[in-house]
Amino acid sequence: MLIDTVEASVFGTNCYVLAPQAGAECVIVDPGVDVADRLAEVLRRHRLKPVAVLLTHGHLDHTYSVTPVCGAYGVAATVHADDAHRLRDPLAGLGGPLRAALEATTGTVTWREPDEVVEVRDGARLALGGLEVGVSHAPGHTEGSVLFSFERGGEPDLLLSGDVLFAGSIGRTDLPGGSSQAMVRSLLTRILPLDDATDVLPGHGPATTIGRERRANPHLLQLQR
Repeated sequence: MLIDTVEASVFGTNCYVLAPQAGAECVIVDPGVDVADRLAEVLRRHRLKPVAVLLTHGHLDHTYSVTPVCGAYGVAATVHADDAHRLRDPLAGLGGPLRAALEATTGTVTWREPDEVVEVRDGARLALGGLEVGVSHAPGHTEGSVLFSFERGGEPDLLLSGDVLFAGSIGRTDLPGGSSQAMVRSLLTRILPLDDATDVLPGHGPATTIGRERRANPHLLQLQR
C-alpha cells in the first residue's frame, strides 16, 4: 500500500493519502489547514486519482480544506452521521482560542459545506479505489469520531485513529462534542481488543502500533489495571 502524509500548517493535523500503489485511485483522509497545494503535489508525484475524502471527525482542524479538495477532484466527503452537522457549520462550536489560532495563520475563517456529503455509520465497509475500508464508531473526542481500518493482506492491519488515539496519549474530551465517559468506552471496546501488530496512523503526531500503546500509553495502562 502507498501511504503519504501532508502535515497541516496549523495544529499539525496529519492529512493522509492512501492507495494500492502509484498510478492508482486513492483516498484522502482529514485535509486540514492549507494542505490543498501540497496535497496536489503528492497526487501528481504518485500519479494518483482521488475517489473519496474520508473524515475521522468534524473538527475544523481536520476539515478545513475539505470543500476545496472535494471540489478540485469532484469527490464526496465521507463522515459519520453524528458529525455531519459540523460540515454544515463547523464554526458554530469553535472555541475562541481555536478560532483565534486559525485566523492568526489563515485570516478570517469562512466556510462552505462540500457539495456532496456521504454519511456513514458503525460497521460500514467501503470499497474505494481498490481499498477496503472499515468504519468503527469511536465517540469521545466528538460524537461522530470514527476509526478507519485497512486490511493489507499479509501485513499488519492499518488503523487511522483520528483524534481517538495518539502515540502516548488520547484525544481531548473538553472540546465541542467531547465526552470522557464515551472516550473510555471507545478505548475499551474499539482500541484495546485490536491486535498488537496493528499499525496506527493518528490524527496528530507520529505513527505507532496498538502493542506499543497497550504497553506504554498511560491512558490505556490505567484501563487495563
